Amino acid sequence: MANGVRYHVEVVNEAKQQTIVFLHGFTGSTKTWRPITEQLKGFRIVLIDLIGHGQSESPQSAERYAMDRQIKDLDDMISELALTNFIMVGYSMGGRTALAYACTYPERLKALILESASPGLWTTEEQKERQERDAALARRISSGGIPAFVDFWENIALFDSQKQLPDPVKQAVRQERLAQNPIGLANSLLGMGTGSQASYWEALKDLKMPVLLLAGTLDAKFKGINEAMLALLPNGRLEIMEAGHAIHVEKPLEFATMVKEHLTLEF
Repeated sequence: MANGVRYHVEVVNEAKQQTIVFLHGFTGSTKTWRPITEQLKGFRIVLIDLIGHGQSESPQSAERYAMDRQIKDLDDMISELALTNFIMVGYSMGGRTALAYACTYPERLKALILESASPGLWTTEEQKERQERDAALARRISSGGIPAFVDFWENIALFDSQKQLPDPVKQAVRQERLAQNPIGLANSLLGMGTGSQASYWEALKDLKMPVLLLAGTLDAKFKGINEAMLALLPNGRLEIMEAGHAIHVEKPLEFATMVKEHLTLEF
């Protein structure tokens, strides 16, 4: 439990000293990281289902999903697990969450790895427009249900490259999405969507920890965002990989290798 919300947390390789905390993306869960964690047996791994996702609780109020409340929940869980000087990895929505956490609690982290992530939006106009789009998506989930939303979601342009994946991988991703709670997904969009969170662009210059940015060659939008982020980070590194948005799904071995190489280089 964290501030009244029940969270699902898994700890792997508990005896290891160095810890990596993984945060999944929208419609994801701890399951998305299993092909990666199998390659990281030298590290203690902490996997967390974010609020409204996987086996974590889905509160009725969208306000409970606000980014500042999510990162406070994370910090309470991290304190309970007695984690210090650890690495945090986040993908997409989980990358935004990891970055927000790092900007708020920088003393906690040894390093940050962001996959297809962003610091939010620069202007209030952009935020308002994105809030309207996310609200429309939330209404689609609430009115049409999870199966219809997943049919729509897996066919957006962001995930075109996933259509080339082997059938068992595509099916695993689909089942992970279908297992979500409609209240949780809708409220996640409303409470901690890109338009609802604070912008962390200005905070990037103050992040002293090593930050590895990962983006896919087929994901032009996030490749550009990450190039802009790199220019502002004092200790950043950007790797462009041959993949789309979900690099860890499309190229799990290469993704795990990149994580290990970064940690070896920096530490």
